[in-house]
Amino acid sequence: MFHTEICDLLGIKYPIIQGGMAWVATAELAAAVSNGGGLGIIGAGNAPADMVRDRIRKAKSLTDKPFGVNIYFMSPFVDDVMKTVIEERVAVVTTGAGNPGKYIPSLKQAGIKVIPVIASVALAQRLEKIGVDALIAEGMECGGHIGEITTMALVPQVVDAVKIPVIAAGGIADGRGFIAALSLGAKGVQMGTRFICAKECTVHNNYKNAIIKAKDRSTVVTGKPTGHPVRVLKNKLSHQFEILESRRADIKDLEALGTGRLRAAVVEGDVENGSVMAGQIAGMINDIKPAAEIIKELMNEAKQVLDSISNIPE
Repeated sequence: MFHTEICDLLGIKYPIIQGGMAWVATAELAAAVSNGGGLGIIGAGNAPADMVRDRIRKAKSLTDKPFGVNIYFMSPFVDDVMKTVIEERVAVVTTGAGNPGKYIPSLKQAGIKVIPVIASVALAQRLEKIGVDALIAEGMECGGHIGEITTMALVPQVVDAVKIPVIAAGGIADGRGFIAALSLGAKGVQMGTRFICAKECTVHNNYKNAIIKAKDRSTVVTGKPTGHPVRVLKNKLSHQFEILESRRADIKDLEALGTGRLRAAVVEGDVENGSVMAGQIAGMINDIKPAAEIIKELMNEAKQVLDSISNIPE
């Protein structure tokens, strides 16, 4: 019922993509999402190429379905990671925090689909012109690094501005959000925070439990003065950021405060002094279940929502 052109483009059953979250989007999670009918993504983050290669090969051992790698352009290893994904012939590359233009010819030659994450119409149009296959329009409701426009406002404007398929991201956790995204013109959705609470996600249980305990106003945006704002769950670390920002602290001090904090939360389980990146939909997540079950539940909810809309009297 919900087979869209994204399914044909990526060779997947459902138009659902898992966010390429650094430290969180491991081979285990990516493979589980792909096995469940979506597109799993390995988050390269700031990892060196040999580590990314190991993750790719691990995913290949866990699934025979397509999966991708998210490449973060602020990483010092971008060139080497690009060479690695080309050598390993991954199905898809999603990108963030930069322009993939110079890599597109070699990625295309290798048969790899290129889908950048964007937060503005202008960037969407520029990237369409250089030949990307689709776009992920991500609203500021998302966890981690954010833009300035909400999903509801961004997605339809991007859809109207380009001819390639658009995938909606930010603030989507269930069938209602999925149907809303399709209604805005998107051909699929990307979810990050919801998949953190997948059984196969290897983050520390403290991280998952912090999301489950979250309410509607549990997130805050830190690091605005650095030019790279990040949405996280409120904790001692976010409070420290608020204090430094109110005092107009030097940007170097703010950046130093954030260094290594995501790993502290994800790996060590320090959800008070670590950076617990999560979207505003954290308050909608109440359980931990297998990724395939999350996808199946979302599809069932979407059908129910569609049926209920169809029954509304004119």
